[in-house]
Amino acid sequence: MSDAASAVQTESRAAPAPAGNSIPAANRITELRVAGHLMTLETGLFCVFSAPGSASPDPATGLPGVRVSEAPGAINHPGAVRISTFREDGWLDGTAALVRVTQGPAQVLVTVYQSPRQSQDAAPRLQVMRLSADIPHEAPPGPAAAAPSPATPDPEAVAHVQRTGDVGGMIGDWIGTRGSGLWIEGFGVSPRGRIAPEDIEYQAVLGRGWLSPWVEGGKYCGSRGMALPLLGLNVRLKGEAAKAYECQYSATFIDGSEAGPVSTGESCEAESLAAMEAFQIEIKPRHVRPPASRKAAPPPPASPPAKAPARPPARRKG
Repeated sequence: MSDAASAVQTESRAAPAPAGNSIPAANRITELRVAGHLMTLETGLFCVFSAPGSASPDPATGLPGVRVSEAPGAINHPGAVRISTFREDGWLDGTAALVRVTQGPAQVLVTVYQSPRQSQDAAPRLQVMRLSADIPHEAPPGPAAAAPSPATPDPEAVAHVQRTGDVGGMIGDWIGTRGSGLWIEGFGVSPRGRIAPEDIEYQAVLGRGWLSPWVEGGKYCGSRGMALPLLGLNVRLKGEAAKAYECQYSATFIDGSEAGPVSTGESCEAESLAAMEAFQIEIKPRHVRPPASRKAAPPPPASPPAKAPARPPARRKG
């Protein structure tokens, strides 16, 4: 145990125990098993994530937990490394971290925290995928692009647009500005009314054949302040909403190309993998075909009228 931890425990024992349901002093500090790894990356965009089959975190403690941070020391050029996670608190927790290296080689520190009761085999197995070797250049300095006029004070869909900030609208509206050349760095969808936020989830296209983890409705998907463009999106409905409604979506991209509408669960992206500048999500009730009505059987054909019996020829009187 470190001197700092020992000092805290000693101080806790010396202090009088507070009344109430407080935690005993001896249980206030727990030693964790911590492993740190320095990872050297070249210039490019990378994704760090837990490999399939890794152990799930304990629901009570959240351990094992993983954090990705810039390595200490002067090995990296100032501002050469920028890290964004899909959780606001920085923990991976089954999601991923995006690492943008503008001037490599550079180092990041990957730290794994485990409960002392967990074996080393329970540590998540991490993978690193290079999404792109080309780093998108940020827009030149200048006044921020004017955001579209706010359509509603409480939008159902919001996008974080390069040099603009958050713009929003309702389901069915175009989010972002088509033809603006400004890419979207993240988005969130929170429908109201017939579809609840928990009925929808979505992904961001990060590279060729590579998608972000699924994000629940009402939560943000993407990065802020890293100038990392999203290359498309993928949306799907869940549960009873998926049975009653159908979802389709379209997008435009900074190279002028368009995609969609595509069906739920299918990636909407450009053939060129250009950055996405605007998207539209439409949710409509499914059309249920009414049962075929039974037609009354046609009446049987009328039988021809019976012919009157022929009269015998009249006899001539002689």
